[in-house]
Formats: sequence, structure tokens, C-alpha cells
Amino acid sequence: MAARLLDGRAVAAAVTAEVAEAAARFREAHGRPPGLEVVLVGEDPASQVYVRNKERAAAKAGLRGAVHRLPASTKQAELLALLARLSADDAVDGILVQLPLPAGLDELETTDAIDPAKDVDGLHPLNAGALVAGRPGLFPCTPRGCMRLLAETGLDLAGKRALVVGRSNLVGKPIALMLLGAHATVTMAHSRTRDLAERVREADVVVAAIGRPRMIAGDAIAPGAVVIDVGINRLADGTLCGDVDFERARERAGWITPVPGGVGPMTIAMLLSNTVEAAFARAR
Repeated sequence: MAARLLDGRAVAAAVTAEVAEAAARFREAHGRPPGLEVVLVGEDPASQVYVRNKERAAAKAGLRGAVHRLPASTKQAELLALLARLSADDAVDGILVQLPLPAGLDELETTDAIDPAKDVDGLHPLNAGALVAGRPGLFPCTPRGCMRLLAETGLDLAGKRALVVGRSNLVGKPIALMLLGAHATVTMAHSRTRDLAERVREADVVVAAIGRPRMIAGDAIAPGAVVIDVGINRLADGTLCGDVDFERARERAGWITPVPGGVGPMTIAMLLSNTVEAAFARAR
């Protein structure tokens, strides 16, 4: 029997509706909508598309959104000065700097300059530390979206064997920590892991976030496993595929996310959720 599809678009729509209700409550209580400010430096086409999508989603959910579009020639000091102003602005609840930055700009110094209470991308060291320590904080959007999709399956993660393939600070490491927080037994793997297929066969949950097209063989998926494919790779013919061999994997998995239409839509939805959560936390 083919796996059931985890429809990220439908779940993201549900999350956005929840955000809109929360934003309305915040506006009624505080006389203003939650505010999200996005900083875009340079002319990268993909980044421009992502930012436009975030801008539209924020408006749809009832957030006050603004985009600061800066030229690629922007100096580090100018970028830091803008972030300092936004961090000090009480009407701003969430700040996101669209990555990657143009050459010559320091991404770590940039993300470190954002007020942790407004760091809706969850990249500030204080928020990363909160995730490690199991404390409240703002956590990366894509891993949060993965956890929401896992919740949609109804699977109790406690004691389940979860394999995370990928070790980035944005997805791999935080999703591993979130799975640990849900009492799963977590293994981390990456491009240099020996016997990767064996590790895949052992897993009840596979999260693929390595950025290599169809690196996870579909016939390695354990029968009934849940597969969350974070990868989105463009092939030579222009089509998109994930990090998992979808067609073969869906013959074995219990649940699987498609690419596109799986994890991708969840990232923006969880960004909006982070922004509203930040607004309420700051208003206490």
C-alpha cells in the first residue's frame, strides 16, 4: 500500500489560520498588529521570491510586515545599524535577515546582532542554547514545521528511532534536538556516514535534510516509517526533487512528504507563528 501523503500546503494553511486568530487577539489587546520586519540584501532571484512570499503571507495573516531591500553594496556597519534600529523599535516583534548574504557580509555577526527576543529565524546563540537546554525560546522555522507535520501523523515519538540525515545549524541539529525533546531515540547521519542505508532501515522516522537529490534510497525505508523530506533540489531538466527517492519510498513508508508541497510551505507558516509568539512574549 502506498504511503499517505503529508500535505504541507494544507497544514500550512491551518497554521496560518491559527496565526491570524492569534494576531487578531494581540491587536485587540495591544492596539496594534504583530510586526515582522524582513531585511533583504542584494538581488539574488531566489531570495527575492522567498521574501515576496513571506511578505504576502504576513499580510494574509494580519501581521504588519515590512521589507527593507538593501543593495548588494551595503556595508556591514550599515546592516548592523539597521538591525540595531529594528531591535530597539517596540513596534517590531520579529526580525529576519534573508540568507545567504552577498559576499563581504558576515552572516554570524549579522544574526548575532538581532535581539534574541525578536529572532524569529531562531539563529541567535541564545535561542540555540535554549533549544539545547530544553528552555523556551524562538526556534528555527523549518524544524518546527517538520515537528508539526509529524504531529499530523498521530505518531507518538516517545521511544521511536529517528534518523536525521544532515547536520546544518538551520535544520539538522535543531530537528534532532526537537526529536530528543519529544523522547525519540535520535541518530544523526550525514554525507560521510558509513552504511547510511543500514541506518535508514533501522529508523521509524527519517528526516532527510542533506541537500543531495535522491540520496536516500527508497528501498532502504523501513515498512511503515514516516519520511520527512526537507530537501529541494533542481535537476538538469528543471524539475524539483527531494533528498529521498520519493517514488520507491512511498511504496514502503507509512507517511511521506512530497517535494514540492511538503516541508516547504511549512517554513513560512512557522515564521508567522514565531512572530506572533514573540509578540505575546514581549508584551508580558
